[in-house]
Amino acid sequence: MIGQAVALQSDVPFPPEVGDFYLPAIVPWGAPDSLWFTKITALVWVSTAIIMIFFLLAYRKPQLVPGRAQWIAESAYGFVRNNIAVEMLGARGVRFAPYLATLLLFIIFNNLWSIVPVAQISPNSHIAFPAFLALISYVLFNYVGIKKFGFRKYMRNSLIPPAPWFVLPILIPIEFFSTFLVRPFSLAVRLFANMFAGHMLLLVFTLGGFAMLNANVALAPISVLSWLMTIALTLLELLVVFLQAYVFTVLTASYIQGAEAEEH
Repeated sequence: MIGQAVALQSDVPFPPEVGDFYLPAIVPWGAPDSLWFTKITALVWVSTAIIMIFFLLAYRKPQLVPGRAQWIAESAYGFVRNNIAVEMLGARGVRFAPYLATLLLFIIFNNLWSIVPVAQISPNSHIAFPAFLALISYVLFNYVGIKKFGFRKYMRNSLIPPAPWFVLPILIPIEFFSTFLVRPFSLAVRLFANMFAGHMLLLVFTLGGFAMLNANVALAPISVLSWLMTIALTLLELLVVFLQAYVFTVLTASYIQGAEAEEH
């Protein structure tokens, strides 16, 4: 009832709805009733362009004593190579470092849009993007395992744990569900859920402040409090941006390590 009254007295769309995530197409590239090119798509393209252009410029003229751009690029790649790839996979992890570094940076830049003014939404708040990234990692770690052991031995290593034979009929379906279904699902949903929830919280406190102010001037102090909460949540969202990218990358490296392990 209160929400309806606020809505009637204000043009501010409050409370936020799931429909806020389905943005209209950008003209002239897409018709108004088409969703193939929206702001979300544009943000993904911009993120990709930023990463590619930055690294191309940073390494255009590499120097023994790196400049600022080269130092940032080397530091980002070195962090992933040394602290994720090599730390979890050993020396052989170096060959996976380019993919893991690309994955980390791509997720970070797309997550950052959630706190950038005007954009204010992360492409990863749409399940399709985290799901596709999870699918790539899923194909990669299974490919690595099958390439190393062959299909039969890889499946045996993945599905048959060292346990008494009489409990295997119970454990094998559990291992299959955990390895081949839960892993990609949890990768995608963890990233999606955090970015979706963060966007909704920022919308609630930002639009809620305007809605209360328009409903009754006496609620101005509460509106200010709501906007202060928005600032605090934005700082928290900045932490989540980097944390979720790191978790996604570390879990991918962990799954690759498990696929290459001799024993379950």
